[in-house]
Amino acid sequence: MKKKAEYIFEGNKETEAQLKTVYTELFITEGDMKDVNKEHEILKNDDAFKNKKTQDKPIKCNDIFTELRKNNEEKIVLTKGVAGIGKTVSVHKFILDWAEGEINLNDLMTNEDFSLHELLLKFYPELEDLEKTKLYKECKFAFIFDGLDESRLPLNFKSRLLNTVEKKVSVDALFTNLVKGKLLPSALVWVTSRPAAANQIPVQYVGLITEVRGFTDQQKEQYFRKRITDGTQASRIISHIKTSRSLYIMCHIPVFCWITATVLQDILSENNAENISTTLTEMYIHFLLIQMDMKNQKFDEQEETERTEHLQLNREMILKLAKLAFEQLKKENIVFNKEDLKACGIDASKDTEFTGMIAEIFKREVGLYKTKVFCFVYLSVQEFLAAVHVFICYLNKNMQELQFFFDEPKQIVTLQELLQKAVDKAMESQRGHLDLFLRFLMGFSLESSQNLLKGLITHTEDTTESIRQTTEYIKQEQNKNDISDETSVNLFYCLLELKDHSLYEEIQSYLSSDEHPGRKLSSLMCTVLTYILLISEKVLDEFNPKRFTSKQADYKRLVPAVRCCRKALFDGCGLDKTCCETVSSALHSSNSHLTELDLSSNHLQDSGVKLLSDGLKSSHCRLNILRLCGCNLRAKYCESLSSALQSSNSVLRELDLSNNDLQDPGVTFSICNLTTQSCGILSSVLQSSNSVLRELDLSNNDLQDSGVKVLSEGLKSPNCQLEILRLSGCMVTEEGCHYVSLALTSNPSHLRELDLSYNHPGDSGDKLLSYTLTLSMTSYVLESLL
Repeated sequence: MKKKAEYIFEGNKETEAQLKTVYTELFITEGDMKDVNKEHEILKNDDAFKNKKTQDKPIKCNDIFTELRKNNEEKIVLTKGVAGIGKTVSVHKFILDWAEGEINLNDLMTNEDFSLHELLLKFYPELEDLEKTKLYKECKFAFIFDGLDESRLPLNFKSRLLNTVEKKVSVDALFTNLVKGKLLPSALVWVTSRPAAANQIPVQYVGLITEVRGFTDQQKEQYFRKRITDGTQASRIISHIKTSRSLYIMCHIPVFCWITATVLQDILSENNAENISTTLTEMYIHFLLIQMDMKNQKFDEQEETERTEHLQLNREMILKLAKLAFEQLKKENIVFNKEDLKACGIDASKDTEFTGMIAEIFKREVGLYKTKVFCFVYLSVQEFLAAVHVFICYLNKNMQELQFFFDEPKQIVTLQELLQKAVDKAMESQRGHLDLFLRFLMGFSLESSQNLLKGLITHTEDTTESIRQTTEYIKQEQNKNDISDETSVNLFYCLLELKDHSLYEEIQSYLSSDEHPGRKLSSLMCTVLTYILLISEKVLDEFNPKRFTSKQADYKRLVPAVRCCRKALFDGCGLDKTCCETVSSALHSSNSHLTELDLSSNHLQDSGVKLLSDGLKSSHCRLNILRLCGCNLRAKYCESLSSALQSSNSVLRELDLSNNDLQDPGVTFSICNLTTQSCGILSSVLQSSNSVLRELDLSNNDLQDSGVKVLSEGLKSPNCQLEILRLSGCMVTEEGCHYVSLALTSNPSHLRELDLSYNHPGDSGDKLLSYTLTLSMTSYVLESLL
């Protein structure tokens, strides 16, 4: 088992590497089952499109079962993540560490019945030497099923129960009974899957769901520096990727990191830096060319030739794979059988079909009983080749293949018609399965891309006018009000793929100016503005959404920008509890910059305040000022705030809860409509060993002298950090002034400003406070007395 897991392959076996040498820790978090079958495969990695109820708490792959057992769950672990994100590598790391004592099967047979014991012996014959009774009674089992999405098992969780390892049943019945905990109830079960297939397992059988989110920005850089041993070259590649926002976002996915590293290393090794790719399409064309170079040198044993000739030599097989890619993409299939291949002219029985360049992008897996399944090594390569097929069909005027995009039969079609219909088709998809394909198709229309494909395509076309009309069409579609944020961003990427940077530059000009942009931004531009902020490294000193729009729906689109600024002013923006999820997530972020947040005059509700309070408790939260004025809060809403303020992680210095009818029950958490009995808890807060309160405004509360007396006990405490205290209009008389004076003289106070205006101290009270102020010049720091 150790031998199987200690090496991984990037591409084919020629590029195998020791797992422990190249392994970069992945960002794995707890996830949820909500809408797993509707998630977008690429954009779900972008923070702009996350409304997470779970926190971004990292979970190491070796701790998967530990996290499950923390909740005493006798259920399975389900790990989801997009293609190429690192699910299988995580499984290999888990197995390797287990085999080495560091911690306490890809193809299933679908047409035959097995007992569980027989199935285990097929995979691990060495178990045959163990006594069967001892094996199942004394041994601890962990079953790992990697790639549920690649299985064609008809999962029926209502099938009959199975509680013996000896009875023969179908493989899917073995699997479902293991998941339900009926077969070997004490066994640990871990399943990995792409999001679209994760919902095949009913939620009641899942004790923990995790999500592989790929690389964080820091992990991207770690990967490239491990992958590229030349430090100078690694730095050049990292710098280039950061200048191309499209490439930088895609590098969340480890497989794309590998493709990017492969291409850029090749270009730089030829001292051809001026030809470094700037679009996604160009990057993948270079990747295809590199694979043909490898085939030419290693398998065909030919002298080095021009890459155009490589395309000509491999044209027939590439076109067959491209047709397969498109036909299966239309059906949303990523795993194919030999009949699928035969329909596209590929003979699955010939080993020669799967060598060289093909082995880098397409793989065949053989099961124990000679069942064969096929797939592209990377999902994005399937989408890339599908776009190759469509573009070549356009050049060859093959309308039968292009009819997929048109409702009515067409005899001839222009490029702009095809591109516009492809835009429409992609926008119709609920899961965005054509979005990346669309970006590649746009990229192929560029002259630079067509020149790279010479040898594969027989002729090129002047596409200048088609590109101009297509960019105008995309911008028109972007301004529609009924498109989703994900669609807006994908259309923005399509413009970048067409090398139209006008929208990007316009938004950048708004961000770089402190003045009002002069016109309200469209909903699309609000979405893209947020997206650009999130993928950039720029941190704004202040973000005010009212600079850009006056629509409440668009204010909500701009909420994720709280991740990218120090001061956010979202007062009166019609925000709700859903927006609080985004804000809370930003406060939890390890690179949180937010220090001041104004959410006044928004109807946040109890659940919204709870989410905010969770964010305030985070060790990453840097928020100093929070304004919740006029948010219709009542006492019951503030329990969570109280807990957050008492947290050792809280750094909040100013909390504005004015214009909320909190009354006495809200005393533990607030400063509104308070009376004498309220001051006891405030006093205890000031005496707390982790008190960080610097400013307290209790103006216009009926505290009276008795309340001030209790509050003064807190001022006496050496733990008190209070610098500003406002007691204006609190019905304080000479007696109350006496308590305050005693507190200030008995303790080296931090208090710099004391406001007792609009009270009734009388002459003696005034004299006492004046004397206290005189003493402050030598004894303590009081600077202002009102």
